[in-house]
Amino acid sequence: MLSHVGAAAAPEQQQTERRNPGGTFDAAWVDAQRVNRSAVERRVATLAGRRTVKKQWQAAWLLRAIQTIDLTTLAGDDTPGNVQRLCQKALHPVRTDLMEALGVPAGSIQAGAVCVYHALVADAVAALHGSSLPVAAVSTGFPAGQTPQPLKLREIEASVAAGAREIDIVISRRLVLTADWVALHAEVASFRQACGTAHMKTIIATGDLGTLANVSRASMVCMLGGADFIKTSTGKEATNATLAVSLVMLRAIREYHEQTGCRVGFKPAGGIRTARHALDWLILVKEELGDAWLQPHLLRLGASALLTDIERQLEHHVTGSYSAAFRHPMG
Repeated sequence: MLSHVGAAAAPEQQQTERRNPGGTFDAAWVDAQRVNRSAVERRVATLAGRRTVKKQWQAAWLLRAIQTIDLTTLAGDDTPGNVQRLCQKALHPVRTDLMEALGVPAGSIQAGAVCVYHALVADAVAALHGSSLPVAAVSTGFPAGQTPQPLKLREIEASVAAGAREIDIVISRRLVLTADWVALHAEVASFRQACGTAHMKTIIATGDLGTLANVSRASMVCMLGGADFIKTSTGKEATNATLAVSLVMLRAIREYHEQTGCRVGFKPAGGIRTARHALDWLILVKEELGDAWLQPHLLRLGASALLTDIERQLEHHVTGSYSAAFRHPMG
């Protein structure tokens, strides 16, 4: 069934792909970024009506969506217990009976990562011991980023030392709003250095940036700073991932790849709660960047509630009936 969207790349294949090393700040390249808002809005407004998948093809795409989910818990009442349950759900995201009915081998589908606060990184790492599933930690004063730079760097280093293999950092939005692109580049480059071998997802918090032009320029600066992924949102802003800002970011990724040969990943996050939403983002990525980006090492969906709806849709495909959400617990 996964052949409809291509098998996920093996871990060793992902490791051989060259990471984005970043580069020196290029003011001319950043200033040249332009966005036609009307064209962007027309493009995304027609997406759902033009592209749809049904039956076994929809099931295959939804299984791929599961493989790209950063299964996330970022609540004030998180405990080691609920993080352990989340990790087990990430390792076994679909009920065994549904996997058997779909003809998918047991253990062949897992989430992209488990994402937690730094305080729970060690618990997540312990719960995932023996698996290839990475732990991602939000960092740098998430979600607002309003902490001193030395503390941000220490937080990254502490999460990496605790076993996090991915770090989701937040940029200082004021640097975008004041067009201080040189300082933003330096900030992101310092975060990348602190990450070491851990992959860095750079959250630009699109809902706080004011304009699509700012989204495009911030995306380019972060990639020049060495971001392995650019990510739309923390999930805590008033406006999180939208197809419009995603289109702008995807086209920045495409331009960066054309100019440097480096593939940078993309992560929309916040507000992606239904299987239909997940399919919209996968289709947009496929149309803008191609099949190469439909792999977990280049595409992640930041979500907590999405998996439940996907599992309900898969049960509908198997049985013809929708089940209650409580039959598909998140963890």
